[in-house]
Amino acid sequence: MVLPVLYSLRNCPYAMRARLAIYASNQQVKLRDLVLSNKPAEMLMVSPKGTVPVLVTADNEIIDESLSIMLWAFSQTDPDDYVNKATPNALTEMLAVIAIFDNEFKGHLEKYRCSKRYHEPSLIADRQQCERYLADLESRLCQHSYLMSDQPSLTDLALMPFIRQFARVERQWYLQSPYPKLRHWLNHYLQSRMFSKVMTQYPMWLDSKQEVVFGANV
Repeated sequence: MVLPVLYSLRNCPYAMRARLAIYASNQQVKLRDLVLSNKPAEMLMVSPKGTVPVLVTADNEIIDESLSIMLWAFSQTDPDDYVNKATPNALTEMLAVIAIFDNEFKGHLEKYRCSKRYHEPSLIADRQQCERYLADLESRLCQHSYLMSDQPSLTDLALMPFIRQFARVERQWYLQSPYPKLRHWLNHYLQSRMFSKVMTQYPMWLDSKQEVVFGANV
């Protein structure tokens, strides 16, 4: 059987969420871990923009956006119903929430991270910009166990890597912040077998040329 190939970067949140969906959907891929300072020629040939993740399917379809890779994975198999197929408009609602975080929150998060790194005086203001979005998630989690319902969804997997980034900027502040439900939700994922598998460190593909099979039942 020919497996899809996934070019990935272990700590990149976009690559992380692609791997989460591949794992949750019980798919398997050949994982090629890389560093952005040394991009494989094979990846640049199929996706000249040079960002990760990039998926080359068994049919040689090129998918080089993380959310599209997630949707591809769940279109193959979705044993735990992450896209809630039976509910009308469920996927549309999930994608709307993800779009807000991808298009708005992510920019504020980058400013916040830079403020912390370079000791900018705008640190608190930048954090507060992020908090507007965290408050929405906290409100959702006060209503149900996961972001969209009492079942995990595409939205949970798509947002988790970015909330993880936020939590690491000012760790002590975060641990005392007024978002207990969000902390519980994030810890649930960080302590899960799925996250442990998704974050396993493999040899860099360009160094070893070792074909690593990643995914369910590996």
